[in-house]
Amino acid sequence: MGANSSSISELPENEYLKKLSGAEPISENDPFWNQLLSFSFTTPTNSAELKLLEEATISVCKSLVEKNPRTGNLGSLIKVFLSRTKELKISAECQNHLFIWQAHNALFIICCLLKVFISRMSEEELQLHFTYEDKTPGSYGTECEDLIEELLCCLIQLIVEIPLLDITYSISLEAVTTLVVFLSCQLFHKEILRESLIHKYLMHGRCLPYTSRLVKTLLYNFIRQERSPPPGTHVFQQQPDGGGLLYGIASGVATGLRTVFTLGGVGSKPTPQLEQCSPLAHQSLLLLLVLANLTDAPDTPNPYRQAIMSFKNTQDSSAFSSSNPHAFQINFNSLYTALCEQQRSDQATLLLYMLLHQNGNVRTYVLARTDIENLVLPILEILYHVEERNSHHVYMALIILLILTEDDGFNRSIHEVILKNITWYAERVLTEISLGSLLILVVIRTIQYNMTRTRDKYLHTNCLAALANMSAQFRSLHQYAAQRIIRVPDGSVPFLPSSCYDKGYAEFQTGCNISPKMLCKCYRLHYVLDTYMLRSGECVGVAFVTTTGPCSTIAQVVFLFYVFQEP
Repeated sequence: MGANSSSISELPENEYLKKLSGAEPISENDPFWNQLLSFSFTTPTNSAELKLLEEATISVCKSLVEKNPRTGNLGSLIKVFLSRTKELKISAECQNHLFIWQAHNALFIICCLLKVFISRMSEEELQLHFTYEDKTPGSYGTECEDLIEELLCCLIQLIVEIPLLDITYSISLEAVTTLVVFLSCQLFHKEILRESLIHKYLMHGRCLPYTSRLVKTLLYNFIRQERSPPPGTHVFQQQPDGGGLLYGIASGVATGLRTVFTLGGVGSKPTPQLEQCSPLAHQSLLLLLVLANLTDAPDTPNPYRQAIMSFKNTQDSSAFSSSNPHAFQINFNSLYTALCEQQRSDQATLLLYMLLHQNGNVRTYVLARTDIENLVLPILEILYHVEERNSHHVYMALIILLILTEDDGFNRSIHEVILKNITWYAERVLTEISLGSLLILVVIRTIQYNMTRTRDKYLHTNCLAALANMSAQFRSLHQYAAQRIIRVPDGSVPFLPSSCYDKGYAEFQTGCNISPKMLCKCYRLHYVLDTYMLRSGECVGVAFVTTTGPCSTIAQVVFLFYVFQEP
């Protein structure tokens, strides 16, 4: 680092980094810090360059890990950063590029070092490095201020209070990234961290009052999708792709964290176009998801999850509940638009699932929208391209459909929305089709893919459940959708026992007044849902049958028989 350092290859021999990781304590008032923080760095743009950076700095990091207990230089660096952030807001207002540049560089180095420290030691050991007291070399003070909590609180204040300008974009991004790295402790533990020190600081004490403001700011960062400023905006050098070095590092960290609390699928395929467009929006969304999925404390529920569960529309004038101090208001129209536009990423799909599942205000708003196709079409595209998606992305998209199809109003309205020229549907040219018919086609295609490729019982059950939810409101189905329902592949699972056939015949004759001879096929697709299909004259009928359990023979059978025109 320093004014003369400009490439990864120079880092191992850099005199300033050697001094930082050396055996000599450096006071927080030493002019050395101005020299260290006055660097311009060519940011890595791919995984190969990131690996080169780690290899180039590993000796420096190991040396600091070993010698910091005696020097306290990490604490001095953090104190230098904390002192500079006190005037950061004024610097932004006064367009003080140099001050913001050095504050950014300090946080940049802290985040790089923090990633190494967290990967190599427990939280208890990490706390010792942060609480080192310079007055008593070789020991750890018990009365000195805990720099971990102070740094966490400072980062949150930076995110929620510093205005987002071209000159503050990068330091805001690094602040979000550093919080993600702090929360990466879970990656290095096989068990769920229920009493994490970092979690305790974020959910109690000085950080707690900022809960709703932090969640709101992160949501608005996602909504606005602010692009990274062009090169030349900053004093320090920056690549046109956008994002700092730690953006790339923390993307990997956050991807691992997301895998921990999603449905167990493999990591998401990278979406570089989306990430490079707005790295701050991408990182803010990752941090929001990690915060929302922190484990509840023994005596306190996760306040970030509470905030996500309870925020309301800005047009909602009703009073907030006194039982939830973290509630806030946000523009639902802007949030809905962003969710519709960003469903190509599995992070945005997970956010949509969380909001529909946990926030009743958002769910009510979404179901009341008259342009629901803007949200449903991207979800259907995810399921249609199931071969290209990861399992957890497909699962989340399917669960979103399940939540939506639980509403009768949604099931009626989708048959009233007429779509033109669905270009991504390749099996057949669809010049005009209802949203409901398209939904049926995509779900059946997912069933077929699952039966021939993955044979996932969970996916199969939920696809059939979505069809069953919609079946009561089937109206004016497209002829191709009707054909696809009839042509569900044979032999997927064994036939029902004859006793269940008898039960079905009786129910069929009573409910629909059609001879049992018209029953053309019966598939036992799963023990929860079975399907009867038949033809009679100019009509085609589909009956969804529910049973009480996998071992049932004459179990309770309920027919939902609906008729539509035969193609």
